Amino acid sequence: ACSYPLPPSPHLINYDLIIKQALHHYLRGAPFLDYQNSMYFDRFLQWKMLERQPIAKDTFRQYRVLGKGGFGEVCACQVRATGKMYACKKLEKKRIKKRKGESMALNEKQILEKVNSRFVVSLAYAYETKDALCLVLTLMNGGDLKFHIYSMGTPGFEKDRVQFYAAQICCGLDHLHQESIVYRDLKPENILLDDNGHIRISDLGLAIKVAEGDPIRGRVGTVGYMAPEVINNERYGMSPDWWGLGCLIYEMTAGRSPFRARKERVKREEVEKRVQEEEEEYSDKFTEDTKAICRVLLTKDPKQRLGCTAEGSSGVKAHCFFRNINFKRLEAGIQEPSFVPDPRAVYCKDVLDIEQFSTVKGVNLDQTDNDFYFKFSTGCVSIPWQHEMIDTECFSDLNVFGPQGTRPPDLDWNTPPEPPRRSLLDRIFRRHVRAHTQDRYILTHIYQYSVSHCSHLIIFLFSHNLVGSNCVSVLGLCGVCLCL
Repeated sequence: ACSYPLPPSPHLINYDLIIKQALHHYLRGAPFLDYQNSMYFDRFLQWKMLERQPIAKDTFRQYRVLGKGGFGEVCACQVRATGKMYACKKLEKKRIKKRKGESMALNEKQILEKVNSRFVVSLAYAYETKDALCLVLTLMNGGDLKFHIYSMGTPGFEKDRVQFYAAQICCGLDHLHQESIVYRDLKPENILLDDNGHIRISDLGLAIKVAEGDPIRGRVGTVGYMAPEVINNERYGMSPDWWGLGCLIYEMTAGRSPFRARKERVKREEVEKRVQEEEEEYSDKFTEDTKAICRVLLTKDPKQRLGCTAEGSSGVKAHCFFRNINFKRLEAGIQEPSFVPDPRAVYCKDVLDIEQFSTVKGVNLDQTDNDFYFKFSTGCVSIPWQHEMIDTECFSDLNVFGPQGTRPPDLDWNTPPEPPRRSLLDRIFRRHVRAHTQDRYILTHIYQYSVSHCSHLIIFLFSHNLVGSNCVSVLGLCGVCLCL
């Protein structure tokens, strides 16, 4: 006889959760103990130690300016060790303080850290220099949608290209909403293309986390793209993002925004009045499917808007406008884009056309600012860093083992590594000795430990912040040096 009562309705059982819990319970027992005593765990610690290395300006090579943001320039950069190219968004410290943008900058950094989506730019590193806080992000060489809509011939796109971009934006919004994040600034300038013609949502400065059952209020966004509920300062959840998607589909099709003509000089109040009271007009560029999705996304009542009903993003993806889009292939990154940027072309402004920032005067930085900078400058972000190691083939080059799966020399502690030779200057000035007591402890006593003991010691010291950031040579002293 069964000792547990059967649930009244079998479909209420969360089988996935039950399987995950059972698997976790099993793996944390003997299998994990075996793993800890294996060379694979030692190799894992190598990578984690390498991942924890301090990041500074000298980690990168700096290249041309790509554009400008609210707090500073955006330039191309390259990781010296791997050759990986990124975009570095610089936030000038004094400009942040003058505009009281500390919370906004930290919020963007924390949201970028949390979101892992192929349709949203990834944060790879966060560090500081003397004058700026730096976010190292996915490099998008294909330019932004605004450039492609208005600077590549006749304004607007063909329907298949509109469908492809709209579908990828829909997936990006869906991934943000799954993390309870509302984006709030959807516009062509913030949608970037990569080398292969795929898009990512960028500039998450206005994004914010929304607690379940606790809608937010705030008149933020860009004039002409703000939803009626935002303009009216009403409470909202994810609804402004679906309104923004409707505006983008309209603009990509018509070559103009739905409530303001291209280069039309009109006051903010007039644009907001149009958004609240007027209906958008549709030219012969719009097919019936395109008209239909624009109308349901640009519904002024957020409760009736597509994407805001019980179906959520699934309702948007199921619309007939996307009948030619295979969302599973799209999310896997294997759906071919309808346009691929020319690798020889430059899809951004000339360096001389990018306005320079003026010098910020009358702002002094103090200890309170240093506390904020410490929270911001957390080094590399795990998943993007791991992708970098794989993409640049560093992982395959370094992640090697002995013949037939035996322990490789760098993980074999039977033969202690020879201490590195020191120059005359080192011997005279003792530059090999670190300033921190904890670092000296490691340098002096690390040899007496096995790899396993050494690994646990390092984990303990790092987890309790007992190791100075300059103790880079721990890797070599453990016999697990990766030739840094």
